[in-house]
Amino acid sequence: MRHYTGEGRIYSKTTTMNKLIYLIALLFIFSCHSPTPQDSHAAEGSGDTIQASTTIRYAHGFTIDYHDGFKVVHILDRNSNKFDTLEYLLVQRGHPVPTGYPRAQLITIPVQTMIATSSTHIGIADFVGVADRITGLGSFKYVNSPIVRENIRAHKTVEVGIDENLNNELLISLHPGLLMAMSNPEANAAKYKVLTDAGIPVIVNAEWLENTPLGKAEWVKLMAALTNREALVDKKFDSVVTIYDSLAQLGHQAKTHPHIIIGMPFKGAWFMPAGDSYAAHFIKDAGGGYAWADSKGTGSLSLNFESAAPEALKAEYWLNLGYVTSKQDILAKDPRYASFQSYKTGNLYNFDKKTNDLGSNDYWESGVVNPHIVLADMISILHPELLPGHTLVYYRQLK
Repeated sequence: MRHYTGEGRIYSKTTTMNKLIYLIALLFIFSCHSPTPQDSHAAEGSGDTIQASTTIRYAHGFTIDYHDGFKVVHILDRNSNKFDTLEYLLVQRGHPVPTGYPRAQLITIPVQTMIATSSTHIGIADFVGVADRITGLGSFKYVNSPIVRENIRAHKTVEVGIDENLNNELLISLHPGLLMAMSNPEANAAKYKVLTDAGIPVIVNAEWLENTPLGKAEWVKLMAALTNREALVDKKFDSVVTIYDSLAQLGHQAKTHPHIIIGMPFKGAWFMPAGDSYAAHFIKDAGGGYAWADSKGTGSLSLNFESAAPEALKAEYWLNLGYVTSKQDILAKDPRYASFQSYKTGNLYNFDKKTNDLGSNDYWESGVVNPHIVLADMISILHPELLPGHTLVYYRQLK
């Protein structure tokens, strides 16, 4: 990355970049709205063919190998240092099943119907343009996609339950092309044996184990492989990467790096993102300062209030507060929060702006596949001068 010296040159370079990035980002925000069912069907003729392939660049949890008439997918269990935990054989409809893959689950592609068990799966399906193929959901409670909600109203999508409440009998009667599970790869096999014995493939989507925003978002390419939409999805994802990288460069070059705290204490523990976690990457790319940026790990740090308080008292911004909707809600949790610098200045921002009438927060649905928009929100909050005129999409200021 080039560094510029001299205030005039920084301002000139940054101002030009701001205008270009913001215009591109604004156009892409409108282009990323969920497709209508008609748009989804129209995409069948969008140029995707069974010869198309893709390359995985940011995600570390899966691989796809392409062969004549079939694809081989591995879902990797990085936590246990295993690299071939789950294997799937994606065979084009009408093609013979290849030999030599005794451990693989067979999935006929393109998948025409599927069961989703996480709101993230809905967001991924929407991005790929196949949300109308979701015929079953683990729960109706966490849905934002207009396409899926319309299919629920039309009884084209049914509720099948989650985990121990999964209605296997109902699910089997639907004859879906697959069930997409949210699970740790190594914990999956026995859990869904009834379904796999009935011939219903269960594929694990472990995007939640990725520790970078682009890594999480790149799981759209797994859905693309399942539906033969690699060419279409590659173009969309490349646009996301281009905008995200440009915005991150803007954030990295910010002249100040205001400090941030994340979340709220729960039952005596304050879970702050570890230094190499998903949230910590967002903070860095948005040009924020973070006291635990150099800590090890990709998950969360369990801190007590006393150890987090010195930083919390002076941090300029407080983000991702969770289940609070106002400053009064925050004080009701603990009156000591009134002493925080962020509380005094009103720099309190929650990621719940796109919460619908069901109480479902779209940050966990479309936000996962639109990291560039999340990043634009964060930059706009921390450095409003860098993205003038940007309207927050996922975030809102608490009053």
